[in-house]
Amino acid sequence: MKIMTFAEAIENALAQAMEQDSRIIILGEDVQMLRVNLFVRFGADRVRSTPISEASFLGAAVGAAMGGLKPVVEIMMVDFLGVCMDALLNHAAKLEAFSDGRWNAPLVVRSACGGGYGDGGQHQQTLWGWLAHIPGLAVAVPSNPADAGGLMFSALEYPGPVMYLEHKLLAGYWRDYLGSGGRETVEYDVPVEGEKGEVPETWAALPVGEAAVRRQGSDLSLVSLGVGVHRCLQAASSLEAEGVSCGVLDLRWVSPVDREAVCRSVSQTQRLLVVDEDYREFGLSGELAATVLEAGLRCNYGRVCTEGTIPYSSTLEYQTLPNQERIVAQALKLMKQS
Repeated sequence: MKIMTFAEAIENALAQAMEQDSRIIILGEDVQMLRVNLFVRFGADRVRSTPISEASFLGAAVGAAMGGLKPVVEIMMVDFLGVCMDALLNHAAKLEAFSDGRWNAPLVVRSACGGGYGDGGQHQQTLWGWLAHIPGLAVAVPSNPADAGGLMFSALEYPGPVMYLEHKLLAGYWRDYLGSGGRETVEYDVPVEGEKGEVPETWAALPVGEAAVRRQGSDLSLVSLGVGVHRCLQAASSLEAEGVSCGVLDLRWVSPVDREAVCRSVSQTQRLLVVDEDYREFGLSGELAATVLEAGLRCNYGRVCTEGTIPYSSTLEYQTLPNQERIVAQALKLMKQS
């Protein structure tokens, strides 16, 4: 096994895939600088920098995918999808259904997401619940280097459009970039296991829509994704000292979501705590509650989510985003319920 950072794993998987499939191209703002190794290796025809117009180059990528290419479109931050959503919502995601399977748009939209570094509510959202709400659009969120590369390979092999979201606290180059310009004093709560770890010698696609058990437990099921998985693992260690045995389930995909894995875990513990860095209302946390109820399972349920618009203030930001302290408090509350 090799050791790589989260960002290195994604680039390494992309390099392997681009070597194997000449149809894969990369489009986005400054990608010839951001992906300089891929640019040098594969050239300007396959790593193409674009104007600062997300609507134009994402729209172009949909057409390129229909024409036989496999574009990887880089939208710097998921928040910026607000200016180009039509290409995903009304075109790429609906193409297969509208054409009765005769057409599709196999593209990957890669974007950074997540907070915890003081950039406020226009740059720190995750929005995966919003995106997963769209029929025909798959959404992947890795939590460690091995999954980062494996899920990128899965996304590249998927026959339709995929949103691939990387949390900025896991990707070192994002922290280096965002830590400049007056943020030199900001402290990042980076999960060590998520930032750097073992990866396979050769990349292979991970199963689409399959969750991974990160920790076994008998008293409470903690379900999360991305950085939230590591917050849950930290909380589970703290709760163990309180005599509470917590299982941790890493969803890895928001759409399709692994409902069977969630129900299997809850059937063993009868308690479910969803830790979701997306917004509380009308999102993943509520969907998982409905999943358990529709399966006929009874459980004590709770959630720790992002509470409204993310503030710039580090103190208020900490209170707004999911963190270990909030997870432990909610877990103990669930344990006290009959």
